[in-house]
Amino acid sequence: MVTDPISDLITRIKNSSDAKKASVAVISSKFAENVAHTLKKAGYLSSVEKSKTKREIELGLVYFDGEPRIHGVERLSKPSRRLYQKASDIRTFRSGFGNLVLSTSKGVMTDMEAKKQKLGGEILFKIW
Repeated sequence: MVTDPISDLITRIKNSSDAKKASVAVISSKFAENVAHTLKKAGYLSSVEKSKTKREIELGLVYFDGEPRIHGVERLSKPSRRLYQKASDIRTFRSGFGNLVLSTSKGVMTDMEAKKQKLGGEILFKIW
């Protein structure tokens, strides 16, 4: 049983990209789908497809010149310690080459989208 589905999602994505897999299957939930679509919009995933038979989402991984697009992920807000950030406190991460993924009142979005819409929220993880 998975106690933290977002940690499981980002760990599976990172491990599959390190192993040079073309795609990875993760456990399906509405929140996991929203996170996956946000990562696709940010350019970290090539496709997000829901499986018809199983309760899984198939995620296509992105590579540039044989190197994975995802070099690292770090879970910030955990079930035991939630971290929140106001829109005015959102700063660029890794000089703009990385993203924070936040859960806001308007859905899951990257740090720059949240800053544009002047929304704060729970910081889920960093990805670069």
